Amino acid sequence: MVNYEVFALRTVSLPYINYCYIVLDKSSRSALLIDPSWELDAILGKLNDLNADVKGIMLTHSHYDHVNLTLVLTEIFECDVFMSNVEIEDYGFHCRNLISVSDQEVISIGRTKVTCLWTPGHTSGSMCFLLEDCVFTGDTLFIEGCGGCHYPGGSAEAMFESIQKIKALAAPNLRVYPGHSYGAEPGQTIRRLYDQNIYFQLDSRKHFVDFRMRPNQKSVFNFR
Repeated sequence: MVNYEVFALRTVSLPYINYCYIVLDKSSRSALLIDPSWELDAILGKLNDLNADVKGIMLTHSHYDHVNLTLVLTEIFECDVFMSNVEIEDYGFHCRNLISVSDQEVISIGRTKVTCLWTPGHTSGSMCFLLEDCVFTGDTLFIEGCGGCHYPGGSAEAMFESIQKIKALAAPNLRVYPGHSYGAEPGQTIRRLYDQNIYFQLDSRKHFVDFRMRPNQKSVFNFR
């Protein structure tokens, strides 16, 4: 049985709808926040309900809709902030208590261990955070598809390799918690992605890149 609980918070600041996650270590009541962006009061209220002691903030990448509340939360909790060393270097991100992390580096709170996975594609320094039975994927991987690769530093070729990396590491029952939902609730299993996510099904780099970057898409987030 895992020694942590995951709480998903759907937060909104239109036009953005993001998921922020709380990972609570059961033994210590220590907590990590993942990609806190909107609705500070909702996040603080949930942390208070859980009697959680925030030890860190983990950021999947530096886009504004994933990092917006970082500054105010570090002022409240004096916690560390973890981000990919590549993301920090390439995009110049900075904030209080910032700690750079590398691929495969492990962060611990209480008995809970988080493995940092460098997964470029959406940005050059995007990271996913792998726990015992779940993975937080930011804008790298959604239940329904994958993140756009047309942003500065993005690469469809890199995205293909990152998804292959996740597939190689992920057990079928691993739960996926992305930064956004486009129809399915966060927490679906890798097994479901194999069944329903076309980007999980494409094993050819060329086919993947051609499809992700195909012209005349109504939206890069329209996966149907």
